[in-house]
Amino acid sequence: MGFEQSKILVVDDEPGIREFLQIMLNKNGYLVDVAGDGVRAIEKIEANLFDLVIVDIQMPLVSGIEVLRKISEISPETSVIMITAYASHETAIEAMKLGAYDYITKPFKIDEIKLIIRNALDKKRLERENLRLRRELENKFGFGHMIGRSPELMTVFALIKRVSELNVNVIIAGESGTGKELVAHAIHYSGTRHEGPFVPVNCGAIPETLIESELFGYLRGAFTGAVRDKKGLFELANRGTIFLDEISDLSPHLQVKLLRVLEEKMIRPLGGTESCSIDVRIISATNKNIEHEVSLGNFREDLFYRLNVIKIVLPSLRERKEDIPLLAMHFLNKYSKEMGKNIIGISPRALAILENYQYPGNVRELENIIARGVALESTSLILPETLPNLVFSGNHTNVNEWDKSNANLDLMLESVEKQMLENALKTADGNKTEAARLLGISLRSLRYRLEKHGLYDETFEINELQSEEIKQM
Repeated sequence: MGFEQSKILVVDDEPGIREFLQIMLNKNGYLVDVAGDGVRAIEKIEANLFDLVIVDIQMPLVSGIEVLRKISEISPETSVIMITAYASHETAIEAMKLGAYDYITKPFKIDEIKLIIRNALDKKRLERENLRLRRELENKFGFGHMIGRSPELMTVFALIKRVSELNVNVIIAGESGTGKELVAHAIHYSGTRHEGPFVPVNCGAIPETLIESELFGYLRGAFTGAVRDKKGLFELANRGTIFLDEISDLSPHLQVKLLRVLEEKMIRPLGGTESCSIDVRIISATNKNIEHEVSLGNFREDLFYRLNVIKIVLPSLRERKEDIPLLAMHFLNKYSKEMGKNIIGISPRALAILENYQYPGNVRELENIIARGVALESTSLILPETLPNLVFSGNHTNVNEWDKSNANLDLMLESVEKQMLENALKTADGNKTEAARLLGISLRSLRYRLEKHGLYDETFEINELQSEEIKQM
């Protein structure tokens, strides 16, 4: 008993055929309705939604071909199987060209009918499932998931829409936490490659000794430990999109390899002697000024021009502060639901504090602040007392208020950076890993900045290691 919820309409002017098909289909668990002519069939189709219509081609008044045409107009999601009693199948072939799924001939072969019906319903079910999944992906990664209405973000939305319709490589630039991967998802899932895979790669997170084999794959025996063949990420992304995050971190050796892939559209796994062709769109991202990296000789100019067909620059959160209330409420609703808490809003004073903060970690930092607030808040509103001290201390620095007699930009930025480092360490009780998370930067970047300002203390690292050892005891 399969497909119990599938609704089928049988249309035939011969009562014996209608009764035979109705009994057979009912026994197989289908919901069956019948019509004795094309006029009555069209009335039923206009009034009900059927998964499948089985219709005789030759009928008086309105032919099966006319019924098929009407179904295509008013219910294109319905599959149609034609019935023909003629040795010549020219009319049935015409029906296939007009959109019929298949045809069956009289006299019927029971097994053949069952197989064709099952295949038609399988195909329709898969189409519906694919449509549902696509809508879920578009809802998750499409424009609707990118929150904001500022002019800066509207410009980005418009560019994403144009780029998604083109099969060109894209570079997304922006500070850490601005949503570069989210933009890459939106381009992929709203574009022509949405049915293909989306493969993200963090070029800065994979050790240099491993990234080549990760990108291009390897054959068994290519190196010590290669006990089996492994497909590379480029091959896994075939007919889809590969997202190369932090592209500027690629070594010169890998830059040469990537350039060859772009030029030849071929990859060769490590240990292999033959190349295979790939069809992959490359979306890259960087939080560095990549043009400056090119001028310094750190990034190949010819590779840059291959990747930078279109560039999308994401604004920082402090450049679109009118979006902060929308984003804050979005994250509030998200984490209230996840944590099972009844927090319905943010107090006006707390919201004012959030709007005045500079957000070095951008949207990602705001999300962390709201998630923390939801977790700690005991009332129905997020209050100022629930916000981290870092947000309050950050409000004291206003780059719009400056002394014209001492307007050295580098010195001002150095002062702001040092103050924020000190505040982050204080909030994190000296834990550098937590301080880096609060600031939205890597631990390596934090260590470099601490050393630059004379704030680095090896005891911090020792304390963190001891804490980890205690946790593991």
